Amino acid sequence: MFFTLAVCLIGTQFCSVYSLTIKAEEQSGKATEMDSSLQLFSRSAVLLDGESGRVLYGKDEMKERPMASTTKIMTCILALEQGNPNDIVTVSQKAASQPEVHLGMKNGDSFYLNDLLFSLMLESHNDSAWAVAEHIGDGSVEKFTGLMNKKAEEIGCDNTHFVTPNGLDGEDEGGIHRTTAEDLAKIMRYCIMVSPKKKEFLSITQTRSKEITDTSGKKKVICRNHNAFLDMMDGALTGKTGFTADAGYCYVGAVRKEEKTLIVALLACGWPNNKGYKWKDMKTLIQYGLNNYTYRYFWQEAEENETIRLLQAGKQKTVSEAAAKKENLYQDGVTKIFLDITSEQKEKRILMRPDEKISLQIHEKEKMHAPVKRGDKAGNVEIYLGDQKLDEQGIYVGEAVPRKTFRWVYQNIWKEFLYGSKE
Repeated sequence: MFFTLAVCLIGTQFCSVYSLTIKAEEQSGKATEMDSSLQLFSRSAVLLDGESGRVLYGKDEMKERPMASTTKIMTCILALEQGNPNDIVTVSQKAASQPEVHLGMKNGDSFYLNDLLFSLMLESHNDSAWAVAEHIGDGSVEKFTGLMNKKAEEIGCDNTHFVTPNGLDGEDEGGIHRTTAEDLAKIMRYCIMVSPKKKEFLSITQTRSKEITDTSGKKKVICRNHNAFLDMMDGALTGKTGFTADAGYCYVGAVRKEEKTLIVALLACGWPNNKGYKWKDMKTLIQYGLNNYTYRYFWQEAEENETIRLLQAGKQKTVSEAAAKKENLYQDGVTKIFLDITSEQKEKRILMRPDEKISLQIHEKEKMHAPVKRGDKAGNVEIYLGDQKLDEQGIYVGEAVPRKTFRWVYQNIWKEFLYGSKE
């Protein structure tokens, strides 16, 4: 009888990387430089996709500047997350002595935390911000600003430093009170898209007027929302104004329209008498985002690529030859690998211009130690917009590759000898 024995070597891991382009020319993941025709008053500005966090447009968006009372969005969200609306806040002399704009607190007054947040966000009262900070910070504003800086770091704001809870200009060992347009937009995105208290934040900042009282019910104040943009554009969602002599007019706000959530941050947007510049810049940037960007489902686009279709069908093969250990023999051949794009991934999307592209990088292990089990990871597919990595998905082994020993070879030789081919 005649028979053959095929011997193969499956050895150390080695990664093969290849890239695939889907549509258009290469672009940066940020679209900050793409349209110089926009005329803005702000010295620093940014337009952010609220869903993905992608920067769609920027003007000196990484320049560090003071941000005035836009600071209070961080004060508010921290108070919502770490406090209780029914907490009683007792006013200190330091809080009561904060300069205008102020609620007019007196040392020893007490308010419910929830009422002070309306005072903070609608009227931008500096004394309310200080009182809230002392309450959440266990009596220490420095502790509270430490929490602000920690939260900024968690959000990914690398160029932000908080010194005061109300946005008044200040300085400590970490430098001046400052942020960037991009960081400020990221903070707003956290407040309305990510925070577990996002609904409460929006409820407060969308309120047009609110009567608040001290805990005795004797001191009553009507707080009116100074975010005029809420009534300037359909879909206006939230926002916070700010001004100091150093910062100039500042604004951070969001619009939800045509299924898009667009966030704008403006710093140094004029000084008196140019209070309206920020509204013009806000409209310009929001309209720019609405006109030039649409959502694209990037994994669905990836499925149009031939290599991805092969991977999904399990027709792409991997596991090539490598040096074997002396004591082992291995199976000859390759194993099919699979890519499973989940329904959840197919729903992932990002705002893009029509001329922008999605690209893929496939990292495939060409050589793997046997035994290889079904379901073992054989590499991954990464999806990019320019240099911005959007997502990744593993590639997995679809057929096991067992480790072959001399005993296995001996047994299979005899099996073929006894039950060999009928041909």
